[in-house]
Amino acid sequence: MRLHRNLCFATVDGLLLIFNEGNYADKVVQQLLKRDKRWGSRDRGFVAETTYDIVRWKRLYAEIANVKEPFSRDDIWRLFAVWATLKGIKLPDWKYFENTPTRKIKGRFDELSQIRKIKESFPDWIDELAEKELGETVWNKEAAALNEQADVILRANTLKTTKEKLKSELFDLDFDTEEIKGYLDALKLKERANVFTTEAFKKGWFEVQDASSQLVAEFLDVKPGIKVVDTCAGAGGKTLHIAALMENKGQVIAMDIYENKLRELKRRAKRAGAHNIEMRTIDSTKPIKKLYDKADRVLIDAPCSGLGVLRRNPDAKWKLEASFLERIKTTQREILSSYSRMVKPGGKLVYATCSILPSENQEQVKHFLTSESGKEFTFVKEKKILSHESGFDGFYMALLERKNTK
Repeated sequence: MRLHRNLCFATVDGLLLIFNEGNYADKVVQQLLKRDKRWGSRDRGFVAETTYDIVRWKRLYAEIANVKEPFSRDDIWRLFAVWATLKGIKLPDWKYFENTPTRKIKGRFDELSQIRKIKESFPDWIDELAEKELGETVWNKEAAALNEQADVILRANTLKTTKEKLKSELFDLDFDTEEIKGYLDALKLKERANVFTTEAFKKGWFEVQDASSQLVAEFLDVKPGIKVVDTCAGAGGKTLHIAALMENKGQVIAMDIYENKLRELKRRAKRAGAHNIEMRTIDSTKPIKKLYDKADRVLIDAPCSGLGVLRRNPDAKWKLEASFLERIKTTQREILSSYSRMVKPGGKLVYATCSILPSENQEQVKHFLTSESGKEFTFVKEKKILSHESGFDGFYMALLERKNTK
């Protein structure tokens, strides 16, 4: 591979914003890709993937390059040189790469690869906590899996098409996909590509949604004609799946504390042809109380550490703090206690997170079931998804049923 100056400069500029300014990697990359209209898909792919790669391996590369945050521009070029050297890319004769100790870089890599938290590039506290909660053997495998690049997974929108028709349509557009065994509506792109510009996407034939995330709506056991509340809907990936499984019959109430996310869901629902979704902002306790004992199904896709989705959000591990994790666990307990009251007798509740930590998952469910608000519920089943076992995002979901008091 030959390095091109303008692509490397863009990557370095982006990394400075992510590491020193705390900007989100996905937003930075979006802006970078608009930088030069002459760039082709390969150029944009280089900028995006190189940026994410260096973010993902920040600790390892910084230790090898012997640089510390906040990084200077020269420091970022050193990280870039480490990345290129370890990828086997010949460094061009630019001043930024003068005196790069190629042999020393490889030696340091071999040496530091003996230490898991450096080799897999995790902050000390996350590495220690994950080992404590998952055990050393499991965490060794999971840490490595969370550093792999995520596949692009599509969910066929059954309100408008079938998985088979979508596969055929995409094939005609030169996008080769494969079905994933055990996933009802999922298709995996065989090669990474921008599918958002396709007519199939504009027509609402599919959404981009990780395979693990697609299991949540199915786990909720929805049926056409019932009343479902998605309490932490966000921009609505799972909401849209629920509406499709309900065949647009019945009612889906999508709730969130962020009104802008619900506006995005409204736009997505229109494209998807999902007509049975109603948006409600949680701006006080009133919207929740109004629904007490009313819902056949309630989904609590709870706010969490997001440790299960680091493959697609690698910068999250550098932003996450131990104090936030403790606060979010308190929030999870409060949400479970309050939102569970919307389930009517005989109805079902799913508690889900995109975390791999038992303290955010099964321990929260156990705590809820022994609490005053949880005594009316019985545990039905749970699903724990780890990246190294599934090849997809880490997830957790538990299905609970409210006792029928009649």
